[in-house]
Amino acid sequence: MTLLNETHDARLRSWVASANAAGCDFPLQNLPFAVFRRRGASEAFRGGVAIGDQILDLAAVAASGVLQGPAAAAAQAGAQDKLNALMALGQGAWSALRLALSRALREGSALQAPLQACLVPQPQAEYDVPARIGDYTDFYTSVHHATNIGKQFRPDNPLLPNYKWVPIGYHGRASSIVVSGQSFHRPQGQTLPPGAQAPVVGPCKRLDIELELGIFVGEGNALGQPVPIAQAEQHVFGICLLNDWSARDIQGWEYQPLGPFLSKNFATTVSPWVVTLEALAPYRVAFTRPEGDPAPLPYLDSDANRERGAFDIQLQVGLRTPAMAAAGQADATLCRTSYRHAYWTVAQMLTHHTINGCNLQPGDLLGSGTLSGPTLDQAGALIELTSGGKNPVQLPGGEQRVFLEDGDTVVLRGWCEKPGAARVGFGECWGTVLPAL
Repeated sequence: MTLLNETHDARLRSWVASANAAGCDFPLQNLPFAVFRRRGASEAFRGGVAIGDQILDLAAVAASGVLQGPAAAAAQAGAQDKLNALMALGQGAWSALRLALSRALREGSALQAPLQACLVPQPQAEYDVPARIGDYTDFYTSVHHATNIGKQFRPDNPLLPNYKWVPIGYHGRASSIVVSGQSFHRPQGQTLPPGAQAPVVGPCKRLDIELELGIFVGEGNALGQPVPIAQAEQHVFGICLLNDWSARDIQGWEYQPLGPFLSKNFATTVSPWVVTLEALAPYRVAFTRPEGDPAPLPYLDSDANRERGAFDIQLQVGLRTPAMAAAGQADATLCRTSYRHAYWTVAQMLTHHTINGCNLQPGDLLGSGTLSGPTLDQAGALIELTSGGKNPVQLPGGEQRVFLEDGDTVVLRGWCEKPGAARVGFGECWGTVLPAL
């Protein structure tokens, strides 16, 4: 489990001036990873590191030869068109690269001149999905989300008996995971209209969002070899924002007995920037359970997980309608919550995923599930915010939404901040709904 070191010093400043600005998502203490290239260029995608409003091009850094040892090897691995090779190197390599870049990008660094030539302005960049995602698993880690949804179907018993004992998850579709900024067409599928005796096929009418975090697996484990909870975070490369778009009407008809299918596999959007667990170290908090809830089974429990296994990541969902865009208005906030409210931690998710011997691989993605907080204004999905469509969300200019309409743009934001620590941000994760084909 990563603890604080010199890279977290809130007093550190960078020779990249924009990294020192108040409210910056990407100060020197963050240094998240993405895959990018110059917009409109024919050049290859490659790994980069955010610093202020710039991207440090890892391919250019590797070619410059300014780094040495494990940091140089890590930069070379990160220079590829996906981050899988860097992810596979393990925690020691990621930490070595982070330390080397932190020192190289600090004010007064002797490497300022050669690295200045390795910077690309973020507005000039376009991004790709950070890794080749072999497998995608979506969890269900918010007890508040599970309770809110359960109340709509089982008012007297919203939580199923297994929820407080086992991290619930299901296998999703990796091929339809896209990077922030891409639009997608409203999905079609079977639904059962109210009062109907037979289903119909057509566009989804209850299109929803799911505010989630994505957890990228780093170093994998061998088939048949479970990862104990004490080692679980060594296998986690970092965290991104994730919107698992959901077709609620399709889901309601298809999900029994095997769970979601077409209602989930049409699009999942991830943010381009992956924030490492090391960068998030100042924002660790205790993992706690409500009084009277069962303690996790021994394989899901450890002193370290109880003391600092959760993260206080602030999360926000914004919605911008076509009318708002035409008027030049910014998105309106739908909800704000924190990852600290999750019922299961990153380490518990990964440990449970492998307890049966399942082999995770570098670049695999775990979704946290919808991250709703304890009050309804912290709900991370429209189906909760509107109480199943009964109470429309009020928007600027008199508009309302029950579920998403064509042309709507949804943006997720995430950040960590507190006195005495540098702000660590995740950037944005956004997508726009297009009409059904």
